[in-house]
Amino acid sequence: MRATDVMTVNVITVTPDMPVQDLAALLGKYGISGVPVVNHANELIGIVSEGDLLHRAETGTLRRTERRRARWLDGLTPDWDKTGRDDARDYLKSHGRTVADVMTRDVITVGETTALDEIADLLETKRIKRVPVARDGKVVGIVSRSNLVRALAMAEPPPANAADTDDFTIREALLAELREKSWALARDADVMVRDGVVHLWCADDQPDADRRALRVAAENIQGVARVEEHVVHIPISPVF
Repeated sequence: MRATDVMTVNVITVTPDMPVQDLAALLGKYGISGVPVVNHANELIGIVSEGDLLHRAETGTLRRTERRRARWLDGLTPDWDKTGRDDARDYLKSHGRTVADVMTRDVITVGETTALDEIADLLETKRIKRVPVARDGKVVGIVSRSNLVRALAMAEPPPANAADTDDFTIREALLAELREKSWALARDADVMVRDGVVHLWCADDQPDADRRALRVAAENIQGVARVEEHVVHIPISPVF
């Protein structure tokens, strides 16, 4: 699936000259957490979210900052410029009167044909909740985390397990799935299949997440009736 398959097309946008109080009212009215910012030509120039309105002078929620050292000491450190810029940005967001003052200008966008796995990775790595879909610099949609969740709800379920799949085919399919996984079993001998039942031998010191991932991998192989785990105690070798 791609962005065009799941994106919200009736996108609410705001202009840079909108007062922040009106922006807050808009977000509350429509129950949304962020909106793209466009200019008079409907071109995307920024994005603004509820996170940009958290620390405001009007509500007494200003960001707490440590008392600055003497300026001459700050001048000795290469971090001074960065700290100063951060402080200026914080002041803009807490005291700015319009959307232009608080919005993020470096906007991450995707195209209509961007695959959902790329979008999911983008939302996770950039720690953002939504990404505008742009065409020729103009917003044509928006994909949020909730859009991806809804796409999962509408997705076709995996094919039903076929009872006539033989044990050899099941085992080979599972081993192929596990071979490139860093958390998977180290030895093929740790996987056996009999009458559609997958038997997994796991060490008692194997992380719980690894063992659960192994079980899920087996359950998703076509033809598997059930999965049984066998925990093996690994003795600790004495150190001489």
